[in-house]
Amino acid sequence: MILKSIPATLSLPVVLLFATFTGHAESAKTITISASKFQFEPNDITVKKGEEVVMIIQSQDVTHGLLLKDFGVKTEIKKGQSTEVKFTPQTAGTFEGKCAHFCGKGHGSMKMTIHVVE
Repeated sequence: MILKSIPATLSLPVVLLFATFTGHAESAKTITISASKFQFEPNDITVKKGEEVVMIIQSQDVTHGLLLKDFGVKTEIKKGQSTEVKFTPQTAGTFEGKCAHFCGKGHGSMKMTIHVVE
């Protein structure tokens, strides 16, 4: 509806600007992760140093969390919903992520490993 009030000569730049803010960088690595009692799937991920990573995390059963301390990521994933997180690793190595929201008896074993390669 807003586009109807904008002159036709401005429509294309407005649409391109909108796409810039809502899309992901072409070079971003997008990974879909399923969170359920008591695991992330996949739970072993390899990404490149300096490459933007977009994780779309979907909770299958209860509210979960994701803490990737080394990448400054802490988020909550509500039951039946998805949450998106973005980060760009600057250091090669192996890093651990874990569930950051108590989700039941096996919560402490809900972890993932992220390998950052050159």
